[in-house]
Amino acid sequence: MKEQSIIEVGESRPGWEALETYAREGIRRLLQHMLEEEVEEALGRRRYARREGVDAPVGYRNGWGKPRGLSLMSGTITLRRPRVRGLEARFESRLLPLFKRRTEEVGRLLPELYLHGLAHGDFDLALRGLLGTAAPLSAASIARLKASWQTEYETWKRRRLDDLEPVYIWADGIYVKAGLEKDKAAMLVLIAALRDGRKVVLAVESGYRESTESWATLLRDLKARGMRAPRLVIADGHLGIWGAVATVFPEAEEQRCWNHRIVNVLDTLPQTRQSEGRALLTKIPYAETREEAERQRDAFQAWATQKGVPAAGRRLAEDWERLVTFYAFPKEHWKHLRTTNVVESPFAAVRLRTGAAKRFKKVENATAVIWKTLLVAEQRFRRLNAPELLPEVAEGVAYVNGERAKRGNEKAAA
Repeated sequence: MKEQSIIEVGESRPGWEALETYAREGIRRLLQHMLEEEVEEALGRRRYARREGVDAPVGYRNGWGKPRGLSLMSGTITLRRPRVRGLEARFESRLLPLFKRRTEEVGRLLPELYLHGLAHGDFDLALRGLLGTAAPLSAASIARLKASWQTEYETWKRRRLDDLEPVYIWADGIYVKAGLEKDKAAMLVLIAALRDGRKVVLAVESGYRESTESWATLLRDLKARGMRAPRLVIADGHLGIWGAVATVFPEAEEQRCWNHRIVNVLDTLPQTRQSEGRALLTKIPYAETREEAERQRDAFQAWATQKGVPAAGRRLAEDWERLVTFYAFPKEHWKHLRTTNVVESPFAAVRLRTGAAKRFKKVENATAVIWKTLLVAEQRFRRLNAPELLPEVAEGVAYVNGERAKRGNEKAAA
């Protein structure tokens, strides 16, 4: 196409107030011209030109289709598709396929709006504010989107995982109250850190109250689809996940979330002691060595006994080995391994959506929406610090207090 046809979109230059309209009109003229060129290419001749040669395509123009709105990120424009008759194969426009009413970018915008809390009743108003009053969209688009998400989710949960190499896996659950269900359903979520440093959503599945069998069923399914055992699983203190990991991936190390443990310990303290207790507790997981963490644990237990709440000290010491597993991994990764924040952070968007939707009529609907929300969040996941260390972690290189173990010191690292 000649440069002139792109530039000459109006006879006069626009003012600031009309800039958007001017830009959209330029895009409309450009795309309409490109549609005409597609027909010329298919017919082998320009408009009004005669057919030349016996081998030339036998088709002919047949006017235009009805005006049709196309929503772009810059607004909505109106185009008319040229109609072609008489070709041996049906003419299909590559630029504007049949039944397409919005670009891929606008299509991605719709789930973003919905999943970030926009209710059905506000959907049409918001879209028309963004895309123009002529946008061929409505709240009914969400119903179709949700149906497509369910289909996509069913395909996604059956995908093969042979090529995935998870090094760390974070596990957590979210409870969603479904209107037709007697009890809340637990959404079991796994996020993995791969050898190249990327974090990806690994699994989203409904389960019953995070039971051992629910977690084990999920992990067995991942293993059956080709997933390799991770080096470390990070989760909260729920016994269900630990029983499942021990059964399905017994070679994986286990790390309990420090955020959950600190909350558990604070719950045993009276309100008047919680501020002082929190200051002592939050220092422990940031100790430079495991030995220093244990000294600080002992100091907290002595403080708790002195204040008349020895139960707080006992709660801190429960399952201690799982709380300090991260010291056997690279120091550069500790900030990622101490807690389940990797899962908790994207759950904020999940809770916003489930809060806006109030109740889901079926657990399956909640699962598909939560899965789609997490995939949207996945696009903004940060890579792990020092990703170059992940391959050697995956290969089982030993670490002591965050440092690579020296030869002859492997026993201490075990």
